[in-house]
Amino acid sequence: MSTATDQPLLSVRDLRMHFPGRRGRSAPVRAVDGVSFDVAAGETLGLVGESGCGKSTTGRMIVRLLEPTSGTIAYEGRDISRLNRRELRPVRKDLQMVFQDPHSSLNPRQTVARIIADPLLAHGVPESAARARAVELMDLVGLIPEHIDRYPHEFSGGQAQRIGIARALALDPKLVVADEPVSALDVSVQAQIVNLMERLQKELGLAYLFIAHDLSVVKRVCDRVAVMYLGRVVEVGAKERVYAAPAHPYTQALLSAVPLPDPAAERARERITLLGDPPSPAAPPPGCAFHPRCGRARARCGVEAPVLRVPTPGDPREVACHYPGPE
Repeated sequence: MSTATDQPLLSVRDLRMHFPGRRGRSAPVRAVDGVSFDVAAGETLGLVGESGCGKSTTGRMIVRLLEPTSGTIAYEGRDISRLNRRELRPVRKDLQMVFQDPHSSLNPRQTVARIIADPLLAHGVPESAARARAVELMDLVGLIPEHIDRYPHEFSGGQAQRIGIARALALDPKLVVADEPVSALDVSVQAQIVNLMERLQKELGLAYLFIAHDLSVVKRVCDRVAVMYLGRVVEVGAKERVYAAPAHPYTQALLSAVPLPDPAAERARERITLLGDPPSPAAPPPGCAFHPRCGRARARCGVEAPVLRVPTPGDPREVACHYPGPE
């Protein structure tokens, strides 16, 4: 893992993705509702939260697989959120994505050689050079280059994810959006893929936006953590600080559910139980989106939405809570 620099590689500000409501319902689904964060060159930012909080939608907007409703996505200081296909083409080399399910993200009718070479061919690289690069990438991600003419179904899940990583690296990107890259794999294979991604980051100087729900994996691989709830970031800061002393009540609840390696400590600690069920993104509550489930909510929380801010001098992390602090 690398240390963040002062100049962000990626800067996301007030990013929103509102999907049209279902037939007969006018309210849009606010999948992402004002997300802001930075990713520095060479660092790993973990984006965590419950299923349906908008993590994957955020990642897909950053690489422009989805068109944002509003907000900005600045890459190296340039807003790319409204670029057309021609303008976006050179930027795509630097922004790549690894998907959650390795097999469903690979074309079963193409050989591995063609899958890995596809990004190169799309950018005008001659076929012979693209194939040679695909062979190099097979070796780089720990696969046998002689298997390059096989098809995806001939590989295990972990091997298929290595193919997906190789494809993402074909154009020498600077930022890789990894959308739950190990959640579909066995635990032993997860560790291998995490080790691979850490090695590649050191060797190639990559930055990662690591989207995950497994907080144990995030704690290992990430430099900083951004916690999402109902389409918004509620806490973002250095990993050590967020894990040691979470300030937002939602972050505290998430971390209280992470199993501890010490059985005695696991039995002794008290888990935080959230009130009720997550609200629908089609009908978010007024004020703070978390207040209906928060044990410390007050009248202000139901009418005034908090903004990300630095609540404590000397602690650079940001928290979107009117009453942040210890549990």
